[in-house]
Amino acid sequence: MRIVLTGVAGFLGSHLADRLLADGHEVVGLDNLITGHERNIRHLAGNPKFRFVFHDVTEYIDVDGPVDAILHFASPASPIDYLQIPIQTLKVGALGTHKALGLARAKRARFLLASTSEVYGDPLVHPQPESYWGNVNPVGPRGCYDEAKRFAEAMTVAYRDVHGVDTRIARIFNTYGPRMRPNDGRIVPSLISQALRNEPLTVFGDGSQTRSFCYVSDLVDGVVRLLNSGVRDPVNVGNPAEMTVLEFAETVRSLTATPAPIVRRPLPVDDPKQRRPDITRARTLLGWEPVVPLEEGIRATIDYFRAIS
Repeated sequence: MRIVLTGVAGFLGSHLADRLLADGHEVVGLDNLITGHERNIRHLAGNPKFRFVFHDVTEYIDVDGPVDAILHFASPASPIDYLQIPIQTLKVGALGTHKALGLARAKRARFLLASTSEVYGDPLVHPQPESYWGNVNPVGPRGCYDEAKRFAEAMTVAYRDVHGVDTRIARIFNTYGPRMRPNDGRIVPSLISQALRNEPLTVFGDGSQTRSFCYVSDLVDGVVRLLNSGVRDPVNVGNPAEMTVLEFAETVRSLTATPAPIVRRPLPVDDPKQRRPDITRARTLLGWEPVVPLEEGIRATIDYFRAIS
């Protein structure tokens, strides 16, 4: 297939490009590098099946020739980004999704939206199934991201129902691995970076809030399976193995062998207390579930951060 991938220089986008190219597809990657980084795709520069286009997807998207699929992964994805560039976050979720869907309609291409577990907000249902509508604060510090993705899902469904676009929606839960930005504010890069500097590891609140961590290769496999499936309803893609933030910090502390202590800071506003996907739909319809053990994935991520420090 010839595939357009927005957000190609981001953490997830670059890994997805690697997988699509390995599967024999041609990839046209779009990115304006506002949160992505050229180093994530530098290794693809000589690949004849890969083409990078510097482009802001909130503007009209024009790609010459046939397009078989569009994967919309362009978006800031960390709390630090939400605070610094909330308007750009809203625009890429709304205008960017609209432009990408317009290209899918014009090219008669399949469209896959990278949505997020944040559409569930601070959930009142646990674990979170796709049928749960969420508990989201639209005017809180996370609102620009949460509501942008919720709007993106609504726009995707509207293009499916009104224009007959062949759509997919992946609700992505916490994912980690090499190529994350060390300073992006999310728990995995933050704790690993602190540990490698032998600085105190920061845990917010009492550390009892839970998260589930999916290694990037597992996540990419789930996305590819969804793309190749006939499933048109939203599908959770994430790891259902749940642990507390404090347990995760202890894991990072152990694997880095840092002598630094764990310190506690006040819990941020609207920080979700629980986060765990119900992946029954992915298991049943895609035959997918994560396979990479946490310690294996964290070791690979630690090695990456050591290499770029």
